[in-house]
Amino acid sequence: MESPQNAYVPAPVSPSEERTWAMLAHLSTLLNLVTGLLGPVGALVVYMMYKDRSRYVAYHALQSMIFQLIAWVGGGILAGIAWTLTGILSAVVIGLLCIPIALIVSLIPVAAIIYGIIGGIQCNQGQDFRYWLVGDWMRSTLTGS
Repeated sequence: MESPQNAYVPAPVSPSEERTWAMLAHLSTLLNLVTGLLGPVGALVVYMMYKDRSRYVAYHALQSMIFQLIAWVGGGILAGIAWTLTGILSAVVIGLLCIPIALIVSLIPVAAIIYGIIGGIQCNQGQDFRYWLVGDWMRSTLTGS
């Protein structure tokens, strides 16, 4: 049995290091450009590394991961559905009117990348950043309030 004196205590994280890792968690969205879907995995890795060492980094990493899953997976599914319906309805000319809607839906993942970059920059500058809807939900989940 391990005594409390020998228990592992994670090293403290400096504020500068916290800002850097929070920024990297948000910028993990750029991995999606190269790999397709590994951005949330990058944010999860940052979360797992810092969950016991920094609530700030854990919050931003978890928030980034959830947002990316919603934007990339959800946005991809919506874009697929929109283009499928557009293709089917094109046989009766109504689909041609759906093309602008399908184009806008297809931009959801691109907007997510831009939003992630903005989050990374704000975290690096020491500002608090919350993704719309996701940020408040994650904060209440982590704090239990």
